[in-house]
Amino acid sequence: MQSTIPYLALIDIARRAKAQSTGLPARREIKPYWSGIGFSLLEHNFVASMDDVVELLEVPQYTFIPGVQPWVKGVSNVRGRLLPLIDLAAFYGGHLSGPRQQRRVLALEREKTYVGLIVDRLHGMQHLAYEYAREAPTDLIESFTPMVQGQFILQRDRWLVFDMRALLKDGRFMDAALQ
Repeated sequence: MQSTIPYLALIDIARRAKAQSTGLPARREIKPYWSGIGFSLLEHNFVASMDDVVELLEVPQYTFIPGVQPWVKGVSNVRGRLLPLIDLAAFYGGHLSGPRQQRRVLALEREKTYVGLIVDRLHGMQHLAYEYAREAPTDLIESFTPMVQGQFILQRDRWLVFDMRALLKDGRFMDAALQ
């Protein structure tokens, strides 16, 4: 039934639309997530805050620097900037493992520090639900302890939260010259 009075026509349209509507979708609980960059080092899976990692690179060609710690691989020119490359496994007393072609560099930039960390493997972005967050584990090698701020447990996988800022504050890391 159509009416010539506009107001009544609008009421009729609203009534018919309401009768044919399906209702609102079911309400789902939205879980909060933490996002980070996943990488492997010394047989552990780590995630680093995306705020700390400015770039992901294949291991570039580099030039050896004399008079530095053995865990400093050298320096590379990355788009006109000198990037010191650190073998993160060697810094922690281990060795990089796995195929050379899977190794990647996590480039960090914090204040005046620009450095690249060579890791065993990159796992890309990881979105981890806070409901799986746990306290830092107690079964880590001692040198990892100050850098691990917690963990996420997902089925059989454990992702350790690596604090890059703590690494950059570590006096031993920042003093790369041979003693």
